[in-house]
Amino acid sequence: MLYKHLKGNYGEGEPIMLNEISVDGMSNVNLRQQIKKLVDSGRLKRYDTGIYFISEKSIFASGMQLSKEKVIEQKYLKDQAGVCGYLSGMLFANSIGITSQIPLVYELVTNKATNDYREIILAGSRVVIRKPKVRINDENCKVLQFMEMLKDIDVFSELEGQKLTEKLLGYMRAVGIGFGDIDKYLEYFPDKIFKNMYRAGLIGGKEEP
Repeated sequence: MLYKHLKGNYGEGEPIMLNEISVDGMSNVNLRQQIKKLVDSGRLKRYDTGIYFISEKSIFASGMQLSKEKVIEQKYLKDQAGVCGYLSGMLFANSIGITSQIPLVYELVTNKATNDYREIILAGSRVVIRKPKVRINDENCKVLQFMEMLKDIDVFSELEGQKLTEKLLGYMRAVGIGFGDIDKYLEYFPDKIFKNMYRAGLIGGKEEP
C-alpha cells in the first residue's frame, strides 16, 4: 500500500522526503518501518538521511540514480506555495557566464533556513544554506538572486568593462529584470552593491534592459 502511494504521488526518479510523507491511518513509527522494508527489498532507494526515491529503469541493474540538483531544488528551493529559494554564490555566477570557476560547494538562500548561516553535507557534497534578506516568492526570486550576486560580483566575476556590462544586461533582459525591480530591494542590501553596480556599468546612465 505504501509503495503504491509513493509511486502514485511522486513517481520514479523524484526525491521523496520522509518528513513530507503522510498516509491516512499510518503512524510515524509504522511509516518508518514500512520505508525500511521497502528499502531492504530494493523497491525504494535511500539517497541520504530522510531522502528516498523510486529508481527509474535503466540499462544498469541498480537503476537510474537521483540527481543532486533535483534533491536540492525539492528540499530547499520549492514549497507548496511555489519558489522559496535560489542558488547563489559562485555556482550562480558560473551559470550566467561571468566566471569559469566551478565551485565544490552549493550555496543556497531559502525561506526554509532557520539560521543566517548553516553548512551541511548532502550525499557527500557541501551545502551552505542562508536565510534571505527578504522573503522569497515566485515574483521576486530572480531579482533577489541577481542582486545577491551583484553584492559580491567583485569577487566572482572574471569579466570587466563592457563585456561584463553586456553580459549582465543580457541576463536581465532574458529573465525580465528591470532597474525598477532592483530599486524595490536595494534597502535590504549593503551599500557596496551600489559601488559594484557602478563598476559593472549598471548605474550612471544605462537604459532599461
